[in-house]
Amino acid sequence: MSDEHEHSHRGHAHGPSGSPPAPMTPDDAGSQALAEALRSSFAIVKFVMLLLLLLFAVSGFFTVGPAEKAVILRLGRPVGEGKNILLGSGWHWSFPYPIDEVVKIPITEIQSVNSSVGWYYMSPEQAIAFKAAGVVPPAGNTLDPAVDGYAITADRNIIHTRATIYYQVDDPVRYVFEFTSVSNAVQNALDNALLYAAAHFGVDGILYGDVAGFQDAVEQRASQLADEEKLGITIKQCNVNSVPPRQLKGVFDQVTEAREDRNKVLDDAHSYENQITNGADAQASTIINEAISARARYVQSLKADAKAFSDLLPNYEINPGLFVQQKVVQVVGETLTNVEFKSYLPTTAGGRPTELRLLLNRPPPQPKPAAGP
Repeated sequence: MSDEHEHSHRGHAHGPSGSPPAPMTPDDAGSQALAEALRSSFAIVKFVMLLLLLLFAVSGFFTVGPAEKAVILRLGRPVGEGKNILLGSGWHWSFPYPIDEVVKIPITEIQSVNSSVGWYYMSPEQAIAFKAAGVVPPAGNTLDPAVDGYAITADRNIIHTRATIYYQVDDPVRYVFEFTSVSNAVQNALDNALLYAAAHFGVDGILYGDVAGFQDAVEQRASQLADEEKLGITIKQCNVNSVPPRQLKGVFDQVTEAREDRNKVLDDAHSYENQITNGADAQASTIINEAISARARYVQSLKADAKAFSDLLPNYEINPGLFVQQKVVQVVGETLTNVEFKSYLPTTAGGRPTELRLLLNRPPPQPKPAAGP
């Protein structure tokens, strides 16, 4: 009878679809809830993974500015060969860090490097404070070579000098990959150029007489070293500032004052020289112009006289006697124009002149002044 009951129970549990389902046990409900929880968790994980993958892909986009070039380093090595290594301006994509690393290089931007190898020591705080105040720090009794920088000139004097160069990158690949720190290499070149140029100039030329020449020499030397070392840069400008040692400021001030006095005297002398020279040039020009005018007038007068004689020559050649007599009458007539008594004595038949005798009274004598007492 027990077998029949068990058989009827199994048939009722697995009966046709029209029969009611068997009641669910607590173990079946827990398994179903766990399965649903796992499905929800897997869906969330998939969504998060897709989101992370999307963020990973989007984070690889980067931009390169118009004044920049970029290089992609994949596991430390540049991607591409030759000129293809450099990426131009615009949008680009790479694997995010740490797979890829993007190095941006300023191309048209002007960069600068300072050299203070020949300048006296100042802490950063002192440099800021004294620059804001517009004064120099007080000097000690002597220059300390252990901390103070200096440069030795060609005439064996000591000066303080510093420089700043402005450069532009023209070979980005060499600039980035050939050197650990190009700015340090550029600064070393500037330090060398500053000391090298100082050794070829006198102290007066560096401080007063040839400041621009010294600055050009520093720039040329720095450019030469940059080309020899193939730093991949082009130097655009160089500014140099040089001063005498602070311990000798009073002596250099006296030299400067004496130089200014000398220059003033020389300027006055040159001014007086120019004034005298200009006056002499003007006077010489006046005399020359007057002489040229007088010569022209004299030549014109001679030409006129020559023309007059040339015009009279044919009349003289026709009858010289008559011509002479006419001229004598003309000249005598002009001479005796204002004479009250005129007499004309023609020649006699024999050709002898008529003699005329006139009795002219002498002027009466003047009375002598009376003699004194």
